[in-house]
Amino acid sequence: MMMPRVTAFYAALLALLMLVLAARVVFYRRRARIGIGDGGDKALALRVRVHANFAENIPLALVLLLVLELLATVPLWLHVFGIGLVLGRVLHAVGLSRTAGTSNGRVLGTVLTWLAIAAMALVLLWQSVAWWLLTA
Repeated sequence: MMMPRVTAFYAALLALLMLVLAARVVFYRRRARIGIGDGGDKALALRVRVHANFAENIPLALVLLLVLELLATVPLWLHVFGIGLVLGRVLHAVGLSRTAGTSNGRVLGTVLTWLAIAAMALVLLWQSVAWWLLTA
């Protein structure tokens, strides 16, 4: 049985990044004494948004990476996708943490994340169609 080692590696890195982003929210909440919501605090709202954006994008990306790995996709491609996801999420988090407006980090991070997700989806479609055609 093939073990999804590449996905495990990137899932672990991304889980650690998610914990960092969550901790930033929790520590700020404690310091600002805001238990629920953002209390109108723009800095807290921004930290919450950084964490939420991560949580919105990474589950699907990891599912795609895992399915690709289980289908024995070339490991180099899995690493390209994994690096794109990690780098994209780090750049996005740093860029959005600095400003709620447009920033190079935010834009590049979004583009890298979306490119990785789109590329993985397209590779999966290609592999699926190829399998159907070969087994028909």
